[in-house]
Amino acid sequence: MSGSSGFVPKFKSVHVLGIGGTLMAPVSIFLKERSVNVTGTDGPIYPPMSTLLKNADIHPFLNYSASHLDKLSNSPDFVIVGNVVRADNPEVKEAKKRGWKLISLPEFMEENLLLHTKNIVVSGTHGKTTSSSMMAFVLREMRVDASYFIGGVSSVLPKSFHVSENFRGGYFVLEGDEYDTAFWDKVPKFYHYLPDQVILTSIEFDHADIYSNIGEIEDVFEVLVHKVPPTGRIVACSDYPIVGRLIKEAKCEVITYGENSTANFKVDHYIETEDGAHCRVACPDGSLLEMNLAVSGMHNTLNALSVLILALKLGFDQEQVLLALSRFTGVKRRLETRGVINDITVIEDFAHHPTAVKMTLESLKKKYRGRRLHAVFEPRSATSRRGIFQSEYSHALVVADRVLVAEPFDQTLIPEDQRFSTSQLVVDLKKHGCDASSFESVEGGVSELVNSASNGDVIVVMSNGGFGGFIEKLIDSLR
Repeated sequence: MSGSSGFVPKFKSVHVLGIGGTLMAPVSIFLKERSVNVTGTDGPIYPPMSTLLKNADIHPFLNYSASHLDKLSNSPDFVIVGNVVRADNPEVKEAKKRGWKLISLPEFMEENLLLHTKNIVVSGTHGKTTSSSMMAFVLREMRVDASYFIGGVSSVLPKSFHVSENFRGGYFVLEGDEYDTAFWDKVPKFYHYLPDQVILTSIEFDHADIYSNIGEIEDVFEVLVHKVPPTGRIVACSDYPIVGRLIKEAKCEVITYGENSTANFKVDHYIETEDGAHCRVACPDGSLLEMNLAVSGMHNTLNALSVLILALKLGFDQEQVLLALSRFTGVKRRLETRGVINDITVIEDFAHHPTAVKMTLESLKKKYRGRRLHAVFEPRSATSRRGIFQSEYSHALVVADRVLVAEPFDQTLIPEDQRFSTSQLVVDLKKHGCDASSFESVEGGVSELVNSASNGDVIVVMSNGGFGGFIEKLIDSLR
């Protein structure tokens, strides 16, 4: 390894619990490549993570057992624990019994990497993955070897985690998740990310399994705002009232953007095109700039605008940044076209919050104007499986011409009076004049779609999980 400023581990061995995760696997491979002895465990691990680990000569244990720790060649310097791993995990209990140090992935990042870098934290309820991917891609296009840590797979970045060879003093782009860090560290991951620059895309209620109300969410984002030093900067979407309130408490420079008239950078004109989107932006100095994107949707236009603003503030050339943004083709599972079969377009999207669902459908209605839009929705997230947004989902999904709603993913741990109701959603949608129905099995939903979709139709499948392979089975059946 060349370069005195490269990452040189001060430890020799780690054990990783939840090693098959989207970020846990790349970090494990990164450490293996730096001569760290890496072992780990997870439940069943699927491609692409299983393939990546195998290619890196990492062979995890499958399913957790205290006996796995007896098979390690030596005691690890510490155990990296994913946030899906609970306190009653048998390997956690055995590691604690043996006196091994437990550390979360965000803590590992903070202690080993982020003390030495200029950190750009992208946070908010919506758009974190896309905006952080855009930021990392723009820096890459500017010939800047920035490090990045993103909770999704981009179509234009080679991986979701990258540490530059000479990372010390360089930019580090981080997706700043507000979900909690670990079972012993019940604070947002972004508490560990030492922000110098922050993009704040939005604040709404979400993650009902760990937050009781919007006030608790506002409190943690308030901490993030306060963490930015006076020499730092916040680029914030002022379309969201809570964002507007919180940025008033910032001790650093704040630049706002959005559709509202008070934003420093305002989207003045927007057109959805067949190949993406075009917009005109009114700038604080009275000038106008044109932005052409390969991704569609007003939400993605706002994501791109936040990245443009920050890149300009960091001193990059406007025309070069605009060119880079025009080349950004998206993130997997975010309005990703999975196939066109018999002139039926199948799209996958991660949308699960009602605001995101509505933005997704409105974008697709504009892009595929005149074509029938089928929306398939699986209530799978901790929030969507609860009745918190029961009525809001009907207002979001009614944008589609036809709606198919799955029964919610496992609700056994949710009190009956707090559960989301698929049948009630169907009733509400029909009251709004929407063609809506429900299905209990993946096979049943796929069959209903195949029998009803016609040439020229567009089908969007929205879930934040695997959805039982719904997309793959739908494409196979349409063929």
